[in-house]
Amino acid sequence: SFTAKRGETVAILGSTGSGKSSLVQLLQRLYTCRSGEILIDGVNINDIERHHLRRNIGIVLQEPFLYSRTIMENVRIVNPDAAVEEVFDATRVASVHDVIQSFENGYDTVVGEKGVTLSGGQKQRVAIARMLMQKAPIIVLDDSMSAVDTETDAAIRDALHSRRSSCTTFIISHRITTLCRADKILVL
Repeated sequence: SFTAKRGETVAILGSTGSGKSSLVQLLQRLYTCRSGEILIDGVNINDIERHHLRRNIGIVLQEPFLYSRTIMENVRIVNPDAAVEEVFDATRVASVHDVIQSFENGYDTVVGEKGVTLSGGQKQRVAIARMLMQKAPIIVLDDSMSAVDTETDAAIRDALHSRRSSCTTFIISHRITTLCRADKILVL
């Protein structure tokens, strides 16, 4: 049992099979709690419509899915009317803006199905930028910085920490340094 307050960062640490991913799936209502309950602002998640719940939880997985579209379209897909500057801001927070600008076609680079033309770390950072465009009050980073170096990991965490103080953030990672700035550490 644990409580996460608005603005808190909760780190979730555990060995393989300990229930970290199950917790993420429960939060999304991919399956129903058999015992206990998950409350958001005092409301049981089973009483919240799934589409509303999922719209308000930004999730980035270890292996993010990218569409065979441009980087701009991939980042904007959750907020198609967003201004270009908003996209640039999100990619800066995700420490991927300069990388994108270095590509021959910049933000118009087509990434291929599942982002095949990008490295693992680049895919993760584009997915983090896309999640930021969602402007969700709850963020879940499920080992989503595993393919970036520790310096980039720290830069992303610092940027998220300073910008998303009104969000509740859950960080699941095997990398201890990723978890060090959390308000709470939950060990499963």
